Amino acid sequence: MTSGLWPRWALAAALLAVAPVCAGCAETEPAPQTSLAQSPAPSLPTDARELEELLVDEVPSGLPRVPDDDLDPPAGEKTVDDVAGYGEDAQQQEEVLGEYGYLRGWERFWRDGPRITSVFIDQFADPAGAATYAEDLARNDAEYYGGTLDHAPAGLPEDCVLMAMPEAVPEHGLEGPPAFAWCTRGAFTVAVASVQPTAEEARTELSAVVAEQLAQLPDN
Repeated sequence: MTSGLWPRWALAAALLAVAPVCAGCAETEPAPQTSLAQSPAPSLPTDARELEELLVDEVPSGLPRVPDDDLDPPAGEKTVDDVAGYGEDAQQQEEVLGEYGYLRGWERFWRDGPRITSVFIDQFADPAGAATYAEDLARNDAEYYGGTLDHAPAGLPEDCVLMAMPEAVPEHGLEGPPAFAWCTRGAFTVAVASVQPTAEEARTELSAVVAEQLAQLPDN
């Protein structure tokens, strides 16, 4: 299926690139490396707040969280209408999301200057919808940024697609080399992105966040 979905991370990253760093965040000390050991996976969320509880709270780089309301449109809870509104034709986007079986989503960002990490989780009615959505989103983002997709990336689970770019993409507001991953786990799609001073740092951050986030999700 060709979705025509607008690259959601592209929109938010562009807004982050011009937004001031949140007050008191710039001097934040790096957080300790987060542990990948997790408690038993919970049951499937039935509302947005239950989905929020599944998101990682910190990232290994120690970047400070960006308050959801500091973005326009805000991060945080996402409905079908919210996601459809990212595109130029909201009605067409909503129809596509309905075909995917889209239920709910949540977005979270961390930032310090040009360094950005983001996690987007979306929940679908079944795994097939999640897989199709991840595939289409990865393809659309690759076209938007001009990157190349790796469907068997080393160091990431087999249900992940990677796009790692060696240089900054300033025309899209990315002041360092970005790395993107789109993964599925059961009825969930996880999209993680990181912009760091070097491509190696971006890939390291991305891989750690992907592993921890997938570990926190139910697999049914």
